[in-house]
Amino acid sequence: MKQPRDRRDEQAAFVLHAYAYRETSLIVEALTAEHGRVALVARGARRPRSELRGILQAFQPLTLSWAGGGELRTLLKAEWRGGLPLVAGSALLCGFYLNELLLKLLPREDPHPQLFRDYEAALTRLAAAAPQAPVLREFEVRLLSELGYALPLTHEADTGRPVDPSARYYYAFDLGPRSTAAEPGHRYPLVRGATLLALAQHDYSTADAAAEAKRLMREVLDHYLEQRAIFSRRVVRDLQALDDDNGGSEERRS
Repeated sequence: MKQPRDRRDEQAAFVLHAYAYRETSLIVEALTAEHGRVALVARGARRPRSELRGILQAFQPLTLSWAGGGELRTLLKAEWRGGLPLVAGSALLCGFYLNELLLKLLPREDPHPQLFRDYEAALTRLAAAAPQAPVLREFEVRLLSELGYALPLTHEADTGRPVDPSARYYYAFDLGPRSTAAEPGHRYPLVRGATLLALAQHDYSTADAAAEAKRLMREVLDHYLEQRAIFSRRVVRDLQALDDDNGGSEERRS
C-alpha cells in the first residue's frame, strides 16, 4: 500500500492547544522534539466514541504520527507515552502559561530539541510540586536563549565589566545591563545587579530577587511578544484578586 507523503511516525510530542475544526474535528498545536511546533488536523476527534478525545490533552507525553504537506498536517495516530506525573492544582496555570509562551514565540516547523527537553523538565518539576517561580523563570530564560535572544546578565553592555550586585542598571532588551539610560526615548526597566546575577545562577532564594526577576522577565518577554497579551497572566491575576478578597495569601506565580 502506498504510504502518505511526508509521513512522520511516532514523534515525541506534547499538545500545547487544541480547538474545534468543522463539525467533528480538532486542530491541534503540538510541540515535538524533532519538528518543533506543528499544526495537525485530528479528524473526528470530537466524536463521542473517538479514541482521540481522551488522549489529546495538554501536559501528557504523547507520540504522534502525521502526514501531509503545508502548514496543516493530518494526524494519523496518537498514543500516550507515559513517564510524567499529572500536572494538577495551581501548577496547571503555570503549565498553561508555558504553553502560551511557546505558541506565541516559537515559529512553526522550527525544531528545538533542547527546548523540548526543557519544557518536559519544567512540567516534571511542576508536577512534583517544586516551587513554581524558579521553574517559570528558568524556562523563560532558556526559551529566549533557544530563540536567539539570550539575555546578557553577568557583564555590562557598554564596558564589559562584571555586573556589580550592589549597583542598579537599565536593562536594554537587545544589549543587556547599562549603567545609564543612554538612548533617549527608550524605556528600559531598572534592575539591581543582584537580581541579574540571580537570574544567571537560577537562584531565587531571596524574596526581593524573586519579585524583581519576575517583573524584569515580564518586561523582556513583552518586548519580544511585541505587546501581544499573555492571557494566562490575566487568569492568575483574577484568581489572586479573588484570593485576596477572601483573605488568602496565595504565593504569586507567573
